[in-house]
Amino acid sequence: MKRTALPLLFASVLASVLAFAQVQGNGALTGAWQVHTSVSGNESDAVCTFAQKDNNLTGTCATDQGASKLIGKVDGTKVSWSYDSEYNGSPLTVTYSGTLASGKITGDVDVEPFAVDGDFTATQSK
Repeated sequence: MKRTALPLLFASVLASVLAFAQVQGNGALTGAWQVHTSVSGNESDAVCTFAQKDNNLTGTCATDQGASKLIGKVDGTKVSWSYDSEYNGSPLTVTYSGTLASGKITGDVDVEPFAVDGDFTATQSK
């Protein structure tokens, strides 16, 4: 391996370890997050407030439908959470699965039992 490649490899490994430690750390995701979602061409925004303890997330997501309690998990840089809500009187469960990188969470969202999905981006409120 060339001498110039070794520092780059080290920097890459260090960045990965630090990102993992950031998410795994107690409370790293704690706080309010602005969540922008696109599902079947419909855009929506929510504010999800996380409380992280070890690998568990609790909190609430506030949408135009009201606030709902959430539960979730953290596994490395993978983050997932879900909450129950309703649409036009029909109950539904919204599930987010994403990856934390560069200070934001991006990934997929599923809405059951409507069998629709989309994507989301979440950024921590300042």
